Amino acid sequence: MKKASWKTKKTIGIFVCILLLVIAFIVGLMIGSYSMTPLEVIETLFGNGNKMQNFTIFQIRLPRICLAIIVASGLGVSGGILQGITRNPLAEPGMIGINAGSALAVVLFISAKTTEYYSAISTSTAVIMPIIAMIGAMLSVALIYLFAYKKGVTPVRFILTGVGINAGITAIISFYQLNMSKGDYNQVLTWTNGSLWGSNWTYIAVTAPLIFLLILVVLFKSRTLDVMGLGDELATGLGVSVQKEMIVFLALSAILAGLATSVAGNIAFLGLLGPQIAKKIFGSNHRIMLLMSACISGIILIFADTVARNLFSPLEIPVGIVVSILGVPYFIYLMIKDKA
Repeated sequence: MKKASWKTKKTIGIFVCILLLVIAFIVGLMIGSYSMTPLEVIETLFGNGNKMQNFTIFQIRLPRICLAIIVASGLGVSGGILQGITRNPLAEPGMIGINAGSALAVVLFISAKTTEYYSAISTSTAVIMPIIAMIGAMLSVALIYLFAYKKGVTPVRFILTGVGINAGITAIISFYQLNMSKGDYNQVLTWTNGSLWGSNWTYIAVTAPLIFLLILVVLFKSRTLDVMGLGDELATGLGVSVQKEMIVFLALSAILAGLATSVAGNIAFLGLLGPQIAKKIFGSNHRIMLLMSACISGIILIFADTVARNLFSPLEIPVGIVVSILGVPYFIYLMIKDKA
């Protein structure tokens, strides 16, 4: 009876999350300097809108919202992996330096290639950017693993090393920005704080297949994550090579975060909020938890981006700042709860 009740609650939870994602999607398409009603949005999506509505939806808002879902999925699953292998609810790619490593690599690449950003970036540059971001993320993870390694890597040492690496990379980005022109400085500052401004279909075509393919790989290996969550000794006893699997999952987490960061900048705390909320609602089974983490992270990022672009319109604030405003209180709550 209890098992049936839990399955019912899980089914209801999945339905509610999908419904909220659809609502967030519609609201994101409606709200802006040019407002539209829900009916106008739906009619435009089905090809019955006027010229202004078509341009607003298909050239500005729809690619932005689609990219938000893709980025949120990557960061949500990346954070869920990190929390699974470290068994620490505070672990997320923005806090331990993975996002910062990607951001540094892309900022260096963009500034070396061109002074233009976002929609002005050429197609070839947009294709290369995710590769550069993945390299930056992997190098960041390699540094963390190298400095944290001492007859293996313990979760606590890994997190603390990551926090230190994150601070170091952030300092390098800040130092590098001092040598930029005022215009470049402002653009890079916005990007490193996380922004979906200038989203286009090229970014989506490049990142979506890679991110969703990697998520499928993670879901395929989700049972290993479940076993690793039992602790190193028990996982080893059950036949899991803990250090080897940790390296594999770290690489998957870094690549997902790097791809997301390459097109949206450094959005911190999203990889913390999505997995934690999903775990509270759906339990610790990683297959369902990671899927719903992607969904919940998408809801958060779409609503946060809608606020970011409309709160001080026509000025737009970086979406990463809005997500951080939501994430910091929850981060403090988790720390206080962990002490208790």
